[in-house]
Amino acid sequence: MPRYLITGASKGIGRATARRLANKSIDLILHGRDETALDAVRIDCEGRGASVATVAADLSTVDGAQAVIDAIGSQSLDLLCNNAGYAVAKSLDEITVDDWNRQFAVNVTAPFLLIKALAPAMPAGSMIVNMLSVAAKNGFPNWSAYCMSKFALEGFSQSIRHELRERGIKILTIYPAATDTEIWETSVGRPGPEQMLPPEEVAEQIAFALARPNDVMVQFGPISHLMGYL
Repeated sequence: MPRYLITGASKGIGRATARRLANKSIDLILHGRDETALDAVRIDCEGRGASVATVAADLSTVDGAQAVIDAIGSQSLDLLCNNAGYAVAKSLDEITVDDWNRQFAVNVTAPFLLIKALAPAMPAGSMIVNMLSVAAKNGFPNWSAYCMSKFALEGFSQSIRHELRERGIKILTIYPAATDTEIWETSVGRPGPEQMLPPEEVAEQIAFALARPNDVMVQFGPISHLMGYL
């Protein structure tokens, strides 16, 4: 069966993606930090017919990323979805070095470590999804650390797209506008619900890209508050 790893699967876009992809022909490995929430997603996806394993780990540490890598084992992956993210919404005066470092660790270093370790065994036709944001294209006040991390992941994604293309591995980058997820619970400037994407819409784009032929490259970005082609 195809094997799919989704990080940050206990909430938001990751949870919606796991639910959208779950079926009896899929082997899912779901990562999250909240074990209770992660277990609820596992039960939901198993109810949809998928075979599901979970791994709870903190991707702000190298040991946490290694725990996810170890959970994959020697079998290859057909999808690596780097969805786990961390957001700090603070002014330049308020942001700390710890804030900055954690932001970079979760949003940039963890995808780097997972891709570096897991891509060599991924077969031609497999896909790596790096969840970016409009914050990878534009700076926003009080979101400097978050924008920094997404700009960095954008540059990394562009570079490895060229490197992995010759192995037949596709890199999918998605740039959602504000999405109605838990990331806004402790963040300033929350838009109204009518201005936000439902996470299920982002999950649908991943499912769409997975269904394309192996020689088709897809890239999604924001058009108003909807998703579309760049």
